Amino acid sequence: MQPKTNFRDVFYVSDGTAITSETLGHAVLGQFDIETRQTTLPFVETIERAESVRRKIEAAYEETGIRPLVFYSIVIPEIKAVIEQGPAHFYDILNSLVVPLKDDLQLEPRPMLQRSHSINKDAASYQDRIAAIEYTLAHDDGISLNNLDQADIILLGVSRCGKTPTSLYLAMQFGIRAVNYPFIAEDMKSLVLPKAIEPYRYKTYGLTIDPERLVTIRQERYANSQYASAMQCEQELDKVEAMFRREAIPYLNTSSLSVEEISTRLLDMSGLKRKMC
Repeated sequence: MQPKTNFRDVFYVSDGTAITSETLGHAVLGQFDIETRQTTLPFVETIERAESVRRKIEAAYEETGIRPLVFYSIVIPEIKAVIEQGPAHFYDILNSLVVPLKDDLQLEPRPMLQRSHSINKDAASYQDRIAAIEYTLAHDDGISLNNLDQADIILLGVSRCGKTPTSLYLAMQFGIRAVNYPFIAEDMKSLVLPKAIEPYRYKTYGLTIDPERLVTIRQERYANSQYASAMQCEQELDKVEAMFRREAIPYLNTSSLSVEEISTRLLDMSGLKRKMC
């Protein structure tokens, strides 16, 4: 097989969730115009699991003839050594920060598995995050508008503009209690801010989206329906955005943003503090 120079297999490997490896890897790879096939391998905590990871790396190399890129965060040297036997380019995202920090602090690091560390470090903050997830699920998609005084943020917008994934991301990553409420076709005849939300407008934000993007998303769910038609999408967005302006509700266009970017922008707009667990 003739190698494709603009293609790379990419592995994100960690003894924890691999979220950090993925986040940093995505940020770095975004600077390069390459096609990737990405694989995430979390909780690599044993030699057996490390050998399985190495075999996956070897298989990718044998298939393409190109050394994969491996972004990894492993604290146990024996496990790290097994993975590093694979035919790949390795980027140790943990050591790239730990080594200079060790020199600056003049302290020796104490390796600890990320998963155990994060849960045992602060049991109260972990429980806060679980409570935030439960609250957000109970207030998803307009299911309930009770206990809004407990909400950290309230999101409004038309159906399929990104409210649910954003709400869940805020809850899971930052312990933010999020409510999201959808405006549906029946609301468009007399569109107003819901009475239950009115007292909490100070923590209410709107999400909107380009009509073309909304049509594409809705067509994937309900193809050739009135709900997914260009006219329906345009009318709903026009009316909802007009209501946001009339009610002075700050709003954000999600068309070209990832859920991570939407969440970060909302945190910045609202001044909410990240509750890192």
